[in-house]
Amino acid sequence: MPAAARPRPILDPRGAIADAAGAAPRARAQDDGLPARPLDVFVVEDNVIVLESLIAALEELAPVHVVGTAADERVAVDWLASGGERCDVVIVDIFLRTGSGLGVLAAARRRRPEAALVVLSNYATDEMRARCLAGGADRVFDKSRDIDQLVAYCVALAARAPGELPH
Repeated sequence: MPAAARPRPILDPRGAIADAAGAAPRARAQDDGLPARPLDVFVVEDNVIVLESLIAALEELAPVHVVGTAADERVAVDWLASGGERCDVVIVDIFLRTGSGLGVLAAARRRRPEAALVVLSNYATDEMRARCLAGGADRVFDKSRDIDQLVAYCVALAARAPGELPH
């Protein structure tokens, strides 16, 4: 299916990701031009429904492989500090079970400077966006309306030259 005709993923009222008609995203065709090596992604999200839906959508619609997850700041910071898994992208929610996504951003910027840092939050107000960008985020997306932009950003990251972030 051409990219322009691909259903747009959205979050339903429970936080699950679906397309504009409410169905789960369709599987990606093998010959859709996406790179063979997926991005390794670490996701920090405390809502299990959102986490599972986000992983499913990203792995179907973008060249993404989720290498780890965390529901709170401490676990996320420990994972980032371990350095064991390769990580191209860190996706962080701001409000977590314990701690804050802002603390995760600061740790990720120090521990994984090569990774793209993305905030995905229901609280993507202008003020929060500014705080996140000042705290090291490369991009800030709203969970309720920007999932398609997050997918496009991941596709652009996968297609970039080493060390280059898409604009």
